[in-house]
Amino acid sequence: MKILRHTDADWKNAVAAMNRRAEASDAVREVVSGVIQAVRERGDAALLEYTAKFDGASLAAGGLRVSHEEIQAAWDSASPELRAALEASHRNVFEFSRRSMRQDWHGTNEQGGEVGEVYHPFERVGCYVPGGTAPLVSTAIMTVTLAAAAGVPEIVVCTPCGKDGGVNPGLLAALKLAGATEVYKVGGAQAIAAMAYGTESIAPVAKIVGPGNSFVVEAKRQSLGVVAIDLLPGPSEVLILADKSADPRFIAADILAQAEHGKDSQAGFITDDAALLESVIAQVEGQCRSLSRQAQLQPVLEKGVFLMLASSLEEGAHLVNAYAPEHLSLITAREPDILPLIRTAGAIFLGNHSPVAVGDFLAGPSHTLPTGGAGKSFPGLTVDMFQRRTSIIRLSREACARSEPVVHAFAAVEGLDAHGRSVSIRLE
Repeated sequence: MKILRHTDADWKNAVAAMNRRAEASDAVREVVSGVIQAVRERGDAALLEYTAKFDGASLAAGGLRVSHEEIQAAWDSASPELRAALEASHRNVFEFSRRSMRQDWHGTNEQGGEVGEVYHPFERVGCYVPGGTAPLVSTAIMTVTLAAAAGVPEIVVCTPCGKDGGVNPGLLAALKLAGATEVYKVGGAQAIAAMAYGTESIAPVAKIVGPGNSFVVEAKRQSLGVVAIDLLPGPSEVLILADKSADPRFIAADILAQAEHGKDSQAGFITDDAALLESVIAQVEGQCRSLSRQAQLQPVLEKGVFLMLASSLEEGAHLVNAYAPEHLSLITAREPDILPLIRTAGAIFLGNHSPVAVGDFLAGPSHTLPTGGAGKSFPGLTVDMFQRRTSIIRLSREACARSEPVVHAFAAVEGLDAHGRSVSIRLE
């Protein structure tokens, strides 16, 4: 773990380093560009080759899609405990989404014209659900459920398969409950390319959502314009800002919960209390010994965990906004003062008894959130991202007449006389 204090000589450099931008490396951009080109040119053949290369699975031609029978069997075989957990999560996420949907509205402008907005669901969307070291069953709920709540009729899911060519049954059960209509055994940047451009097996979608590794995120970035995307959610991260009112056991547990994601995950802790900092260090070291995913934990603890002693909580809030964390845990007796200072966090968990894991699995808002500093530009995934907005304008002859002077003034200054004429001709 990296430990930094505001009294350190290089504190200013540490503060500057917190100001992140969500950018891919040149190497990642080059690899992803090649993958997209291969999928565009060779379709399913490229997908099968990448599946063999990256997932170690040899799939037959035509074997990319998971059958409805396999999905139903996964649901039927799910334990009562898993079904209950999935259903509880699904109810919360669906209800949160239902309340968040944008509604049609109509009104009248100053000239008497009728104006408004109408919202329709996208016809076909793609949801990416990561696999990797752990099947992200919760991500199925946190993406597909929102699309279903919005009324999207065709919900495509791509997720990596195992070496045996199968998809985790728990994940399939979650996808069935959430409302997926098609599921494909395709992961990585190639999955994004397939959903964006289409292959023999996978018809293209209008929008792609969901988290992934740096290659998946870059593939979404490079596909923007061909399709719409939600945001740029990459490797998971948590930042904790706390004062002496926080329990160091809880903070250490959240850091370790984040670290067990492995790979490029990051966990940070900022406090203004030196004693709390030392207690958290001791708790992380002690709690870590009893956890099972040591292979994932240790590299993150070594390179991806940082602890900072700031001069004040206000300075801590400044660091939070610079870092723009995916998840922020805010534990302070001064919550009314500090919470309004936070501007860029994807989701904020308040108080000692609000673990990030509850947001990951159950609370209601989607856990698909911006990472890598992208929170400065993107919000988390919401149901209205599955709705297409259309504006409505209707003018009576009288409203058209009242609009004419303004239109003619704009037309004159922009040198577009046909624009002005298109209004006046209706009044002759």
